[in-house]
Amino acid sequence: MQHDLSSLVVALSKSGDFEDAAARTLASLMRLTEKAISSSRYAGHGKVLRGMVHLRPSEGYLRLAILEQGASTVQSAGSAGPRGAPSLVSATAWRSVVQHGCPVFIDVTLGTLRPYSSESPDKIEELLPGSFSSQESRQSFLSRQASHVCVIPLKALGSGIGGMISLEADCPTAMGKDFVWRECVEALQIIAEISAPYLTGLPFRPAPQVEVDEFLPVVGSSMASLLPILNVFAQQDESILISGATGAGKSRLARWCHSRSSRRKGPFEVLDLIAVPEDLQMAELFGWKKGAFTGAVKDSLGSIGRAEGGTLFIDEIDKLSLKAQAGLLRVLEERTYRVLGDGAGDRGADVRFIIGTNVDLREAVRAGKFREDLYYRINVLPLRVPSLDERRDEIPLWANYMVGRRHKEQFPHGQARLAPEAEQLLGRRTWPGNLRQLDNIIRRAYTLALVEHGATPELTLGEGHVSRALEYEGATGEAAGRAAHSLTEAFRSAATAFIAEAKRRGTPLDLGLTEAMVGIVLGQAVQQMGREEAFRLLGRENLLKNRNHHKVLKRELEKVEALYKELGEGDSPYAALLAEDEAA
Repeated sequence: MQHDLSSLVVALSKSGDFEDAAARTLASLMRLTEKAISSSRYAGHGKVLRGMVHLRPSEGYLRLAILEQGASTVQSAGSAGPRGAPSLVSATAWRSVVQHGCPVFIDVTLGTLRPYSSESPDKIEELLPGSFSSQESRQSFLSRQASHVCVIPLKALGSGIGGMISLEADCPTAMGKDFVWRECVEALQIIAEISAPYLTGLPFRPAPQVEVDEFLPVVGSSMASLLPILNVFAQQDESILISGATGAGKSRLARWCHSRSSRRKGPFEVLDLIAVPEDLQMAELFGWKKGAFTGAVKDSLGSIGRAEGGTLFIDEIDKLSLKAQAGLLRVLEERTYRVLGDGAGDRGADVRFIIGTNVDLREAVRAGKFREDLYYRINVLPLRVPSLDERRDEIPLWANYMVGRRHKEQFPHGQARLAPEAEQLLGRRTWPGNLRQLDNIIRRAYTLALVEHGATPELTLGEGHVSRALEYEGATGEAAGRAAHSLTEAFRSAATAFIAEAKRRGTPLDLGLTEAMVGIVLGQAVQQMGREEAFRLLGRENLLKNRNHHKVLKRELEKVEALYKELGEGDSPYAALLAEDEAA
């Protein structure tokens, strides 16, 4: 064991990315489990099938790595192998891992889960109800021939549970027993603890190119890394929880998932709870019979009934009342519901649920506004959609798609685009309203371009059209290209953009480059009002008295040039100021 651990540490230290570290970790875990099987009463009757690393911090999945028995490299999330999509760990197992921070043993055949008590190794205690919270999880495991599963928490340094590792085995003769997990779980935990810093800290391999389609016509680098995972989610029948800011594109992703699911030939129904009064939520969900309440003048199918055989996307789930939450929980767990005013009994619900939210549901649970059991029931396959400010490479692509789509309504064979200067203007702005806000700006700029140029098959939206469209947002002149909200929000947006660039590269981006912000602010002020006035305005009048402001300006502008050089963007907008100082 000691030799194996030493070899693993050496191997992990040589890993260059998450995928390589995951392959080495899973191979070590699977070898250890195989040894435990061969020395147990299940020798010759049981076998390890696969291992998975689920990297899923609180906001949702980031990566899913799968190593099949006999393979040397992990599969990407988008290539699930010959048997289709992998069986993901159940909601109840994840809940146990998060709440208790301990491994979980699953007997798939019986549908039971048993958390392992690390405080008393000889004791296996059922800390939670001993059954799956949904039959989808059980059926998914059985379809993969997995009879027993061990789930181990993946603990990130200083940030709690950052994911989990699952090992699947096939041993029907061990039904009703803990298989070999009890004998080897402590050794498995040691391997997981050794590997955790590498699995949670190494960069990811570049995402494969994703084909665009009508539901997702633009895919930037950030989304390209998430879509393979979402593609796996789409092939499950479990609920998907899509979180993200309003207007970030959650409904598009829900439709994208439906189009790639086994239910794609069925209906896709949307229930936006922000538009439904609280006293009508139950009716909109379950439907009603004539006379069920005042105003029910005829029978009506609810959203669940209309989505039968297909997918129901429930957006703004945090707006659901506690009473309606109880009703939805019953549907998710029992797959039955009752139409309001219907005395004929329950109806079956053959529906796949995708849930959208723009709030932190964990906080809503703590505040007593959202049921904890419902939260864990819908948090099976979570994914966070990055805001548009975190996907800045997509801004010109989305803008051109939006203007092109609008133009083809009048000229099916025409072409409309944005001038490069207009794209740059949009790229300098922050987008608190995300895609919805960008679409409004493009619609406005398109109308202004038509007013100026008339209805013509070939149309270009210039910087002036976009600038004037932005002015309607409450900003004017140069400020239209910048954030129309508080300074702290603008700084946060800049930080978000910096982090997104580091993720896009897949290699470290030196934090020291953020010092260029001082030079950007100073250079912008100097361009607007001159050197001396800029230094006075920004609280550096003492440098004027000592005549040190030229040296300080040069030093700070050099940092800006270093940032632009590192990002491959050529000279900065303040290169001329730097040249003046060097000439002097």
